[in-house]
Amino acid sequence: MKSVFVALAFLAIAAAVEDVVQILRQEADVGFDGTYKHAFETSDGIVVEEHGVLKNAGSENAAVEATGSYEFTAPDGIKYALHYVADENGFQPQADFLPTPPPIPAAIQRALDYIASHPQPLPQGKVL
Repeated sequence: MKSVFVALAFLAIAAAVEDVVQILRQEADVGFDGTYKHAFETSDGIVVEEHGVLKNAGSENAAVEATGSYEFTAPDGIKYALHYVADENGFQPQADFLPTPPPIPAAIQRALDYIASHPQPLPQGKVL
């Protein structure tokens, strides 16, 4: 009975070793001027890269702008890649697999254009 448990333990360890993901490449660099870069790649196909810069350093509007990408392979074998910018305008991803909104119907677009070109005056004392 003990030998069965030992054999099962070795099989469990062997199965776990197959699932271990190795880091193939890893980089990290931080500059004194606020710039940085980090990247890594794993044995299961994950690739991540990002670099950032400090914009408007020393001012009230100082902000970090980061650009980067990541890639991975889904369990169904499809490879996905995403590129992004993150700055004062928020996180802006770009990828073929991201959902996109449907086009605005022509009648609604005409109504929006009309509203934009004919602003309504605000009642006295009202502020938006």
